[in-house]
Amino acid sequence: MPLTPEEPQIHESVPGPRTAPTSGRSASTPRPVPGPPRPAAPRPAPPRAVATVGSASAHAGTGQTGTTGPTAAPSPAPAAAAAVPEQHLSTTTEAAQIQLIPAPAEGALDAAEEAVDLLLDTGRAPGEILVLTTGDQHPWAVHELSFGEVSYWAQHAAADDVFYADITASRATGRPVVVVALNGGSDDTLPRALGTALARAGLLLIVCGDPARINSALGASA
Repeated sequence: MPLTPEEPQIHESVPGPRTAPTSGRSASTPRPVPGPPRPAAPRPAPPRAVATVGSASAHAGTGQTGTTGPTAAPSPAPAAAAAVPEQHLSTTTEAAQIQLIPAPAEGALDAAEEAVDLLLDTGRAPGEILVLTTGDQHPWAVHELSFGEVSYWAQHAAADDVFYADITASRATGRPVVVVALNGGSDDTLPRALGTALARAGLLLIVCGDPARINSALGASA
């Protein structure tokens, strides 16, 4: 209903229920509605580090690098090791190494076969090995000679496999490794035969037989 002059009019300041003032007291002032919190003032950024030559090692250890200033020069790479020149077996002037394998005359050929197997197992190419006998020919040589000397010596010239020959064969040229089986022969011809075998060996001479006979023959051939 319409208001009369005697009734005071209440003005709303904020949303909410109306409250009537008590007698003798004025209406309380409404509190402001809280808003969102104010963001904190940004903190000052730390000063940026300047790289110097003296601190280059520290940066290298931590993986950090400076943003400004001079940088340390990279350490020079170590010099590459000098390559060892390849040795040419056909022109070497050094004497071949001599290895003795004790064996009786009847077992010298078997000892020579074991030496060849060991050489092949350790990476020696078959064409680098020459096997010489002082007594009976190796069974392989006997078999190949049955087809004629032309094909027999053609295999020696091809140098793609182990070759077996008599120690007195003048057509048997040198190879890096020479294996000699003392399975016979006379003591008179042995020194010269071993001297020829040593001259044919480019790197290694392996002699299978009686040690006393070998030392005596090598001493006489020196």
